Amino acid sequence: MTKILNEVLLANRQYTANFDKADLAMPPARQFAILTCMDARLDPAKYAGLAEGDAHVIRNAGGRASDDAIRSLVISYKLLGTREWFVIHHTDCGMETFTDTIMRELLSTSLKTASVDETGWHDCCEGNGSNEANYIDWLTIEEQTQSVLDDVTRIRNHPLVPTDIPVYGYIYDVKTGSLVEVPEATNAGKCS
Repeated sequence: MTKILNEVLLANRQYTANFDKADLAMPPARQFAILTCMDARLDPAKYAGLAEGDAHVIRNAGGRASDDAIRSLVISYKLLGTREWFVIHHTDCGMETFTDTIMRELLSTSLKTASVDETGWHDCCEGNGSNEANYIDWLTIEEQTQSVLDDVTRIRNHPLVPTDIPVYGYIYDVKTGSLVEVPEATNAGKCS
């Protein structure tokens, strides 16, 4: 076993020793969902005051309104009763550090982990790449305010999203822990 695997399994044993959440209902008690980034610096339970069972948290690279994120949001309201949604991107996001072209070029030459320095992204190794990256929209971010507005607008205008669910737009500041509203996004996400 790896060190990380051992640590995870040990933490789980400690968690289950006093586990008292077996009776939580499947629908989120506070009836809302958050779409946010997978960045390890973000802890939605802490920045949004959540306890287990309170809300759905959907995470992906950038917190983007991808088809899969919208699929999860639709399931969240249609089958599990959420009534409000938050789109929360964040400052200093890794999705701002590359473009679709850069990602496609890196993956075409190697599947190994790339590195970044002041001159940009670089592959460590040659070989075993794939051009399959050419068929993926990587949903990179040029500017946070615009990406939040774009995602809220996409969700609001999606034909499977009812017009009576408000969609709020925020940016989490990784330096202060604050949620900063993107008023244009929240306005675009208003119920109609």
